[in-house]
Amino acid sequence: MPVIEIRGHKYEVDEDGFLQSPEAWNEEVACDFATTEGIAGMTEDHWKVVHYMRSYWQENNSVPLARKLCKETGFTLQQLYDLFPSGPVNGACKLAGLSKPPSCA
Repeated sequence: MPVIEIRGHKYEVDEDGFLQSPEAWNEEVACDFATTEGIAGMTEDHWKVVHYMRSYWQENNSVPLARKLCKETGFTLQQLYDLFPSGPVNGACKLAGLSKPPSCA
């Protein structure tokens, strides 16, 4: 399994750069991974989406589709793309320490 180093921290990731151990996630991990996604700094809006993704995953053992993500967070799809340039579900999952969603395979 590949290991990447971001800002002095080492993480086991899959071939697409997603964290392999969601239970190892914390907000520092999110900030580290944000740098790999072209996000200069985590805003309140980023955190709202990331925490929603983690909560949804913990309750459903899956990630929401983009439509549900928009509905539940109140962001438009365009706003989510602005927050997560690699894609709202894909990018949010990466920052939330979740595996790559099947819909993004």
